[in-house]
Amino acid sequence: MPELPEVETVRRGLKDFILNAKIKQVKVLCEKSFIGEPVCGTVCDIRRFGKALVIDLDNGWSLMVHLRMTGQLIFDGAERYAAGHPNENFVAKLPNKQTRVILEFENGTLYFNDQRKFGFIKVLPTAEVEEDAFIRKLAKEPWKMTSEELYQKLQRRKNSAVKSVILDQTVISGLGNIYADEALYQAKIHPARKAGDLSKKEAATLLEAASRVMDKSIELGGSTMRNYVKADGTRGNYLDLFAKVYQRDGEPCERCGTEIVKIKVGGRGTHFCPKCQKEEHD
Repeated sequence: MPELPEVETVRRGLKDFILNAKIKQVKVLCEKSFIGEPVCGTVCDIRRFGKALVIDLDNGWSLMVHLRMTGQLIFDGAERYAAGHPNENFVAKLPNKQTRVILEFENGTLYFNDQRKFGFIKVLPTAEVEEDAFIRKLAKEPWKMTSEELYQKLQRRKNSAVKSVILDQTVISGLGNIYADEALYQAKIHPARKAGDLSKKEAATLLEAASRVMDKSIELGGSTMRNYVKADGTRGNYLDLFAKVYQRDGEPCERCGTEIVKIKVGGRGTHFCPKCQKEEHD
């Protein structure tokens, strides 16, 4: 599943292609992939809530798009642009058997493809978008949260591993597996430490680290994981240029030279430096 920086990169890219463009027709090829009645209108904004994209129309309706694991948005106009799970669809003739929804614009066609049918497009009144159950349960993103807020949330889950807690989108929104590992490394916090053991100063350091790694990833265009490419079809290079621990098990830590290791925390593969990120806090 694409993480927040990837979805933000898609949001920015799609603005170049469909902002101020008019949807002429909506064709639903898979009822599971489209919730609500089809609506047309001119795109007046593209917003992001966590990992969900919201396409606002000028008639008071919005389309919430969630790519999930294998969703794709492919715009075919004067040029072809794509985002989501990369496969032959990026160069194939569309629609095809994986096409679930077609949005026909005046300047081209936006295809919503989804091999596993986990993603969706949902029609909502624009005024009610933030009341949708999916969006309403999202916590604040790192940039909008205070360190005191994060500290209090950690205390409420004091017996859980800190990595598991910060992966919970109701605690802090947007941190997926990659960026949780990187933020904990930057903050020198062991991922399996109990959340309640962190001090207020450590919570502040962790929040700042989370903001920093996600800012850098957005700047670099997101990670290079196989199920994400940028809106213009190119791949992000975050892992190559910036990631310090994620998928670097067996390599030396850049800070101290100790070998990066991989363990399981809350069932998730977790990368960290055992020397820089000590399990027992001094």
